[in-house]
Amino acid sequence: MPNSAPTGTPAPPVKRGRPGYDQQSVLRIAVDVFNKHGYEATSMGILAEQLGISKSAIYHHFPSKEELLRQALEEALGGLEAMLMLDGATSGAPEARLEFVLRGMIAVLADRLPFVTLLLRLRGNTEMERDAMARRRTFDRAMTALVADAQNSGTLRDDIEAASISRLLSGTINSIVEWYRPGGKLTAEQLADDVLAMSFQGLRR
Repeated sequence: MPNSAPTGTPAPPVKRGRPGYDQQSVLRIAVDVFNKHGYEATSMGILAEQLGISKSAIYHHFPSKEELLRQALEEALGGLEAMLMLDGATSGAPEARLEFVLRGMIAVLADRLPFVTLLLRLRGNTEMERDAMARRRTFDRAMTALVADAQNSGTLRDDIEAASISRLLSGTINSIVEWYRPGGKLTAEQLADDVLAMSFQGLRR
């Protein structure tokens, strides 16, 4: 008696070629391309080529290049602004609040490095960029207020203007985007310890 044909449901065909991207993956790759080539120099065609998908596939996730930029900047600014609302930034001794915010800045930078890099490289050529830069200045003013509170409490030296200290601290932290690589031997926590040791204790032994 001949064997009967198998009756099970045949396996679906294996998809070949480049896998699809979800929205967050498209955003992350787009930010990498923006940082490499510059936002203005990057067209949707270049993004599609880098992703290996059609422009229409990108438009499925984002209606425009501007929306990509908006969401990318929100990743950076939203993380910084949310950190300012946490208890550690709003209650406690002034120096402890300042330390909390500095550690938070480094944590956001390490966790969202490409997005923060994009934020720091804005030139203010579009209204969206100018709005983002205005939000960043608001954050900087909050930092200056924290420094001033610590000075008034007597825990920080007051012979240097609070705004100057704030800019120097922010500049030190922002420069990390040029050399720090997450996943290496230096963790974000160790990096924060090093920055705070230099900032509050100085380099002299």
